[in-house]
Amino acid sequence: MIEPSHWSGLTRLFDWKPFSRLTIAGKMLVGYAVLVILTLTVVGYVLVSLYRINSLSRNIVTVNIPGDAAAGRLIETLLAQETYEKRYLILRRQDLAHLYWERAKEFSANLEELKRVDLARNLQLETIEKLHARYGELYLEMTEYVRKGKVTSAEELSNGDMSDVVERLFILIRTIPPKLRASLDDQMQMINTATRSTLRTTIVLCALSTIFSVLASLLVTLYIASSLKKLKAAAGHVAEGDFEYNTQLHAEDEIGDLDRSFDTMRVRLKKLEEMYRDASPLTRLPGGIAIEQDIQRRLDSKQPIALCVMDIDNFKSVNDRYGYTVGNDVIVETAKIVDHAAKKHGMPTDFVGHIGGDDFVVVTDPDRMNLLCDEIIAQFDGKAPQYYSEQDRKNGYITGKSRQGVEMRFPIMTISIAVVTNLQRSFNNPLEMSAVAIELKEYAKSFQRSLYVVDKRRS
Repeated sequence: MIEPSHWSGLTRLFDWKPFSRLTIAGKMLVGYAVLVILTLTVVGYVLVSLYRINSLSRNIVTVNIPGDAAAGRLIETLLAQETYEKRYLILRRQDLAHLYWERAKEFSANLEELKRVDLARNLQLETIEKLHARYGELYLEMTEYVRKGKVTSAEELSNGDMSDVVERLFILIRTIPPKLRASLDDQMQMINTATRSTLRTTIVLCALSTIFSVLASLLVTLYIASSLKKLKAAAGHVAEGDFEYNTQLHAEDEIGDLDRSFDTMRVRLKKLEEMYRDASPLTRLPGGIAIEQDIQRRLDSKQPIALCVMDIDNFKSVNDRYGYTVGNDVIVETAKIVDHAAKKHGMPTDFVGHIGGDDFVVVTDPDRMNLLCDEIIAQFDGKAPQYYSEQDRKNGYITGKSRQGVEMRFPIMTISIAVVTNLQRSFNNPLEMSAVAIELKEYAKSFQRSLYVVDKRRS
């Protein structure tokens, strides 16, 4: 199996800013784009090469080969013209003159065919054309001698100047086929060379296209696999309780978003773990450490705070009279009342904690503390009597011993709440606020009913 660490040279590209900013879909499109571009390059090169080879082949078929045939017909038509010329000189028949001129037209047509050949300038076609025109002029002159009865002059012209022109034409025309065949050989060689070159280059381009396409695909695959492996490793560390582990991912795509969400979750789990370790096993509410951390965080951020510290009055007498099971029920029910009130009148950021025993804490906003405390008192006073026997409820008290062993009456449970804010005085740490809250709570407990007391003293 290929490990991403074995490809460090490739994975360095993962942190390249333009690449890291792309989404996963964008990275995949880049890989596909490389494949498409290389494929189009190969196809384009092959098409251009094939077009060139096809052009050479078409030139051979449509020009060179017909040109070679036209060169052969030039000789045939010139021989035919010379034959009709000699026959006319002997027989003096007009049909022979007509045939002479018909062959002359064929000669000109074949000459035009040769002009399409690439080597037309090297074939001396203009010289041939001029000589052939001169041959026609001499033929007209000869026929004029015959018409006037100057047979001797006609014979001298035919055997003299006309024969010289024909001979020169034959010499020039015989040089055309070898030149055309040499040109044909050159073009065939060009086709063979182009074919071999195209084949070699196509093989190289296909190989390069395959290599780069595989590398591009591998790069995207390794990037995703490497990132997921880091996230998996991070999840393993967090699962083992290592909340300080960082994935060190710097991507700005969906994986980067996932990493940032994972990091937020890691921090949140760390806080929850700390709260869980410090939480009350009875109420599952966070304890002293979590409470102090929340207060300190709010103090550091200069947030307005209302620290509500509450204590159940006469709780020990209930615990002593009815047993710890009823006492636990009172603690659990009080936790529910406090938590419900915080959710109903507080804010989502409010903090509810259980210091221990019958002491609870709510950290809320000063604007909401009155409604919250009123709700807690109303709910507690409504629920507290149900934990007493019917006779004790009628009496309004229970008899028991104080901590000093003195027999005395204990009224129905009430709840005292001390509220400390930082609106009119400043605090540096949770201990300072707690000290004020404890002092204020003792004052609230001096009343024989449920109530809350707000500290309004200034610094």
